[in-house]
Amino acid sequence: MRQDIERIILEPERIAQRVMALGKEISEDYKNKAPLLICILRGAVIFYSDLCRAINIPVKMGFVSLSSYGENSESSGLIKIRQPLGWDPINEDIIIIEDIIDTGLTMNMYRQLLLEQGARSVKICTLLKKPSQKQEIALTYKGFDIENEFVVGYGLDFAERYRNLPYIGVLKKEIYAK
Repeated sequence: MRQDIERIILEPERIAQRVMALGKEISEDYKNKAPLLICILRGAVIFYSDLCRAINIPVKMGFVSLSSYGENSESSGLIKIRQPLGWDPINEDIIIIEDIIDTGLTMNMYRQLLLEQGARSVKICTLLKKPSQKQEIALTYKGFDIENEFVVGYGLDFAERYRNLPYIGVLKKEIYAK
């Protein structure tokens, strides 16, 4: 898989350091609460697992599957809930854990839905943020700002491949432009 990567932008050690810092920040912000951490499957699962272990307060764990990409390299702008949360978010303090904020459409839609369903608060935590938002997004926790490049690794994929890379790298254009 390494031969498909143009260059590595985030090494495993740097990712681990930032995840630990985010875990500490969330632990301090929610020290007298037990927030519900919602993992956006599948891309955020590796980040989510590492982040949960970096948080030193009680947390509840939830999982949803949202889709706007399919097997494309750009968001379709249409959001589909493939797997719902499975319980009522009423009066929950929620942190949505996402792998990457690209257009902002998916997170804004899902955040609003949770608030409409009665969540007490909904914050967003993302590992990566691109500068290409189509909508302003209320981001509380962020790992890294990156350029508008197609990245894979550490949970991020192209057509369900590359998620298991321990780093984040830019995928060669000839791989996804076929």
